[in-house]
Amino acid sequence: MIFKASNHPSKNHADIHSTKNDFRMQKKDLYFLLAVIIVFSPFFIFDSVYHFYDNFNKEHGLIASFFKFAILATLGEIIALRIREGKYYRNNFGVVPRAIVWGFIGITIKIAFIIFATGTPAVLEYLGVENAIGALKASEFSGTKLLTAFCTSVAMNLIFAPVFMTFHKITDTHIIWNNGSLRKFFTPIPFKKIFPSLNWEIQWNFVFKKTIPFFWIPAHTITFVLPPHMRVLFAAVLGVVLGVLLAVASLKSKK
Repeated sequence: MIFKASNHPSKNHADIHSTKNDFRMQKKDLYFLLAVIIVFSPFFIFDSVYHFYDNFNKEHGLIASFFKFAILATLGEIIALRIREGKYYRNNFGVVPRAIVWGFIGITIKIAFIIFATGTPAVLEYLGVENAIGALKASEFSGTKLLTAFCTSVAMNLIFAPVFMTFHKITDTHIIWNNGSLRKFFTPIPFKKIFPSLNWEIQWNFVFKKTIPFFWIPAHTITFVLPPHMRVLFAAVLGVVLGVLLAVASLKSKK
């Protein structure tokens, strides 16, 4: 095969410029990663920092859930923005409004964990599964604990998840319609206009039919199987993944 030199200098210049842009984007990714490591590394390096967070999470669970999801799930959306548009920020993205929404959702998720982790084992014992309540609370792994964790995850994701995912999509649309303005974010949400405008093809076929059975049910089964001191870290990871998945779903709905 014979390779010929290009006769279009401008094209070569554009290719070089594109390469430089790609290099700059990679440097931005490195800086972003370093910033994330710097912010979160104290929780893994210093026992005192982690113990403070762990104690605060136990004593003020709802407040901790607000900030955990406000920070981590919004971080997930920022990463999705980078994947979608090649940058971590744009003026009308509405980082603060999105963080407020995620914080509120974090509180509801914390409450849902308590409700379903308490109620589902009780239902299983009512149906004849022995020691379902004790198995889920125990640190030892067992078949009963796995079954109870799976049933808890199924119940939560089939009953609670569709409602919260739809609510998040509505608030996300509200933020987009107001160009990310914090002031306009606190105006009444026009549910009557937003609800029928949602892309239910994506919401049903992607968000509900794919992410719930193939990701969230298995992921939350693992969450309920893990020892209590590990669930905080795992929930934090899921918060980031959750933001990415829903942001990607939002991208798909625009195509």
